[in-house]
Amino acid sequence: MAASEQFLVTGALGCIGAWIVRRLVQEGVPVVAFDADTDARRLRLLMDDAQLSRVTFVRGDITDLSLLEETLDAHGVTHVIHLAAVLHPRFRSDPPLGARVNVLGGVNLFESVARRVQRIPRIVYASSIAVYDKSDAADGAAVQHDGPANPTTLYGVYKQSEEGMARVYFQDRGVSSIGLRPATVYGVGRDYGLTAAPTQAVLAAALGRPLHIPYSGRSHLHYADDLASIFIACARSGYRGAEVFNMRGVVADMHDVVEAIDSLVPQARGSITYAGPSLDLPEDYDATALEQVIGTLPATPLREAVARTLAIFRSGILSGKLCGHGSVRA
Repeated sequence: MAASEQFLVTGALGCIGAWIVRRLVQEGVPVVAFDADTDARRLRLLMDDAQLSRVTFVRGDITDLSLLEETLDAHGVTHVIHLAAVLHPRFRSDPPLGARVNVLGGVNLFESVARRVQRIPRIVYASSIAVYDKSDAADGAAVQHDGPANPTTLYGVYKQSEEGMARVYFQDRGVSSIGLRPATVYGVGRDYGLTAAPTQAVLAAALGRPLHIPYSGRSHLHYADDLASIFIACARSGYRGAEVFNMRGVVADMHDVVEAIDSLVPQARGSITYAGPSLDLPEDYDATALEQVIGTLPATPLREAVARTLAIFRSGILSGKLCGHGSVRA
């Protein structure tokens, strides 16, 4: 860690953002948490009050270029991790909202950094495996980071657009960037959307409640704390260019997820079930190119990650941070 580091994390109140903020605070690194929301429930599950007091919170909309610039300058930001996004299907009834946040917001961030490229040499941002569909994996082989991408959702199209603007900003303005494409994210804080089901199943087991996971089959899983480490390492890497990388986590069948929960919470056996079609996404991704930039990627074994998640949930229940129905107290 350089003594002069000052991180800005956009979308800091989301799942990956919360884990990144937690890691930076644990390292003693100043961090500005920029988010349009004010609900810090994920951070409260991961951090105590003393740790939270060391975070600078800025409530702001990523589509507000002036506020972004003011924030970068007021805090002397040197490293930027960009996670702010509206996820599918939240914008299903309002696609222009998705475009404003996911595309215009991205342009604003790249533009504000381009004007300060001597101080902020690169952006690390979250793209998504939504730029792919299952047909992009030939015969089940791992998808290469520079392979063809054929998004079948607007979210995937928005992320592909952001990848394109990153290349142009490096070409025209010298802004380096690393785009990362997470797959299914699990761990404390992953509480929204279809692929939040594995994490919700761990919480249900902790609460002694049944839960049904509405899909089956094999999928690619990233433990949220591993992703936090990867994003931070990329921000510190010294990389020059504008590449987008796939990451490798753990490939697991939904049976493996349920079995890990059952082995850790024997009394939950039979109460966590799964059924339905598999996710229409490639199962595996080649991470060789990214490892050439930051070294071996962390990949916490599934059972260990489930155990850590369970421990945090149980602590939250005992402390009263988690209500009986699984929500987080203010």
